[in-house]
Amino acid sequence: MSTKFTPKPTGPLAPQYVNFVYIPSAILIAGTALLKAAWLPVAVAVAAALGGFQVYNNQTKKVLDPNKFQEFPLMEKTVTSHNTAIYRFKLPSSNSILGLPIGQHISLAANLDVKDPKTEKVENKEVVRSYTPISSDIHPGYFDLMIKSYPTGNISRHLATMNVGDTMRVKGPKGAMQYSPNMVRSFGMIAGGTGITPMLQIVRAILRGRKSGDTTEINLIFANVDEKDILLREDLDQLDKEDDKFHLYYVLNNPPEKWDGGVGFVTADMIKAHLPAPAKDMKILVCGPPPMVAAIKKATESLGYEKPRPVSKLDDQVFCF
Repeated sequence: MSTKFTPKPTGPLAPQYVNFVYIPSAILIAGTALLKAAWLPVAVAVAAALGGFQVYNNQTKKVLDPNKFQEFPLMEKTVTSHNTAIYRFKLPSSNSILGLPIGQHISLAANLDVKDPKTEKVENKEVVRSYTPISSDIHPGYFDLMIKSYPTGNISRHLATMNVGDTMRVKGPKGAMQYSPNMVRSFGMIAGGTGITPMLQIVRAILRGRKSGDTTEINLIFANVDEKDILLREDLDQLDKEDDKFHLYYVLNNPPEKWDGGVGFVTADMIKAHLPAPAKDMKILVCGPPPMVAAIKKATESLGYEKPRPVSKLDDQVFCF
């Protein structure tokens, strides 16, 4: 399934201005001029007020609050595999945006019945998890989350049971990563499973910025168990075809016959072969299951990259989400 998005048209010739400002204003002024020229200044003033209201009404409005949770209703759910779906949540208006900087994420919260692993008692408590949308602020009115439901995942299982109209509590932005154009010469990315979501967010931002001079090179290693587990493959393959500075390498634990990608776990040799060598103007980004992230930290350090910190900072050479 493709998740391509069509941004809402902006600028002075956008349909919302043509249909609701220019045409009504022209009719009002022309009609007044024909019927009673003395009222023309009033008609011009009314047209100006109408235009000002529409300009204000069509400005995007950021809705995220880093200090408090807000509720957003589920407006659509698209199942993409046996355990993964895209959840589209509605924002307050068609011009609302999350206001999420590229590279950062949001927190989702819900009160759920959770079993204590020590006492086996079930208690109702607030559970909070972090996710990165696969949409961005160029898509006003909603945001999309691609989430894989795990048997032991409290929030992911809760999402899988939600119906259209049900609400989810959201807070943000969060995170130390904040992408800016040409912040490095080259990104090396290593993603596992749903760890592809923050990578895709940054990749799309870079490719959107090509026209305005973003020359960042991207090399992405995407690891999964089986071929059917490769999320957003259609989108990634298309981006790989369209941009000669984006290079994609798949790794599978259980590859099919005639597989031309990597096999097994992501190794130091794979990193050395497919990602940029250590340098001051490059950065490695890592996101995936904790055992994978721990292994990648050791592998990158063995290859001469700066030792990753327990909690990554923006200026780290190896940044783990």
